[in-house]
Amino acid sequence: MRKHFIDNLRWGAVLMLIPYHAAQAFNTWGEPNYVSFEGSRAICSVIVFMSPWYMPLLFLLAGISTRYSLQKRSRSQYLTERLKRLGVPLVFGMLTFVPAMTYIAEKSRGTFEGGFFEHYSVFFTKLTDWTGADGGFSMGQFWFLLYLLVISSAAVGITTLQKKLTDRPAPVLPFPAVILLGAPLPLLSEVLSVGGKSLAEFLYIFLVGYYVFSDDRIIEKAAKYRFITLPAGIIAGIADVYLFVWTGTEYPALNTAAKFVCEWCMVLGLMGLGKKRLDLSNKFTAHMSSRSMSFFGYHFIWVVLFQYLMAGAFEGNTALLYFVPEAAAYAATFICCEITARLPVLGFLMGERYRKREETTHRQ
Repeated sequence: MRKHFIDNLRWGAVLMLIPYHAAQAFNTWGEPNYVSFEGSRAICSVIVFMSPWYMPLLFLLAGISTRYSLQKRSRSQYLTERLKRLGVPLVFGMLTFVPAMTYIAEKSRGTFEGGFFEHYSVFFTKLTDWTGADGGFSMGQFWFLLYLLVISSAAVGITTLQKKLTDRPAPVLPFPAVILLGAPLPLLSEVLSVGGKSLAEFLYIFLVGYYVFSDDRIIEKAAKYRFITLPAGIIAGIADVYLFVWTGTEYPALNTAAKFVCEWCMVLGLMGLGKKRLDLSNKFTAHMSSRSMSFFGYHFIWVVLFQYLMAGAFEGNTALLYFVPEAAAYAATFICCEITARLPVLGFLMGERYRKREETTHRQ
């Protein structure tokens, strides 16, 4: 039986990418961005609150989905499917969307006078901090697809080895033990880390999803205790925002504690909330789920482009600079998703599972 709350949590999280990436233009800690505006502590609080738990939630969901997927197909079939749905849009995005974003970054700063296609030689040869804010090479949002492809492949090897050593079913953990599974996260956060994104941490979370949260009994416990974990995660997130953004003083130990409590409690709380409130399927949820991959691929270029185009018109008005490009990016992204759903070749390049039009609203 399909777990609809997994799909609904996934597309719901993907929709939040636009306000998250739009907020990066207003960060107050000097991080380079494709387009930058005067820092706003209120807006960049969105980034600080979301960043601890947002990607861990997606990797946990991917781990659960992998467990279910491998119950229906062989490992070679699974890896082939991963290569198509992750590898193809990764390459396509790196050849199209990301060079365009880095081109806009240089145009925004007035550091490049050539045309768009001339900038390709800069993009593939200028290796700096991998942010793309200086026009150099970047993976943009597609780092997630690369990490997920590597982690999925590694997980197949790990689980195959585990089955050879022992095929005993894992015991059902009491919920305090599930909470303690978050304890290694601070230790893993700097292991195999590129740009603050730890391959080791995300692999660990993926495997926790695979081995622990694929068990319905654990999900039921997460739902039961969501009134504890979700408020704890929100409180820790608010504390992290206050300490990092609003105090003007560094509190590294407190920040670290707040960040990782927020990360794991929010993941647990959202899993429980999803199970309790989002385990449903209808035409709308099926439609949104079928658009999640293309939404992921398209959204960032539109955020960057509209922020660049509207920078002069709304200069000095922080609220308009944040909300108007954000609204325009949502509209443009959804339009692109609908076009993609009707063009099989483009759907393949964007990592969507193509279906006939009449089938897309009845995804099972």
